[in-house]
Amino acid sequence: MAQTLVMPGQVLSEDVLPVPHKSSMPLRLGPGLRHTPPSTITTSLAGPLCIDRKKNAIWVENNSGRYIPQTNDVIIATVHHSSTDWYHCSITPYTTFAQLPQLAFEGATKKTRPQLTSGGLIYARVVAASKHLDPEIACYNPSTGKSEGLGELKGGMVFDISLGMARRLLLNKQREEGKLVILEDIAEQVAFEIAVGRNGKVWISANGVKETLLVGKALQTVDEEVLNVDEQKKLAKKLLRQI
Repeated sequence: MAQTLVMPGQVLSEDVLPVPHKSSMPLRLGPGLRHTPPSTITTSLAGPLCIDRKKNAIWVENNSGRYIPQTNDVIIATVHHSSTDWYHCSITPYTTFAQLPQLAFEGATKKTRPQLTSGGLIYARVVAASKHLDPEIACYNPSTGKSEGLGELKGGMVFDISLGMARRLLLNKQREEGKLVILEDIAEQVAFEIAVGRNGKVWISANGVKETLLVGKALQTVDEEVLNVDEQKKLAKKLLRQI
């Protein structure tokens, strides 16, 4: 994965764009990039330019500032209120609400749809995002009709992490690509469920409050102190001795 430092307003030249291993694979733009037809790509954030050539994806990594919704991102949102056909959900503080159709759940009908209340948590995917409109989210895959792990999050606790940490946790190969082993080491002795939102939120549910706090605080410590693999292993051993 290659990285180059960029500044806001910078126009990317063609030589920095990934070359797909399949010619039919479209270029995927992530956070921090804006496309102006026909082929101009401009940066909107400062930070390392990250390229995933296997996925033909490119984005700007930025741990500070607020999360900007991008289509296909998975996020953790809080239900604020509901209207006739929609749930209005908070993704980040002090920003417009994301709109969740009340039937945007696997197998949902007007009789079987989830009855979400204010303060409830959901794990959802951004299906539409634009700077001109409120983002729209859904708790199922429109292509398959299946939830694929999305939906209401019951119990557990939510912890804040940096946007960069969220991206690392969502990598398919956390150890190799994200240099993360903390969850793998803790899972040897503590069973837990986890949902990671690209908006800097992570939901954790373990057998008890103590175990849930242990996992959440471990992630936050790795994030805030930028621990390497060996330091993560030491932290895991230290925390596990406390239970």
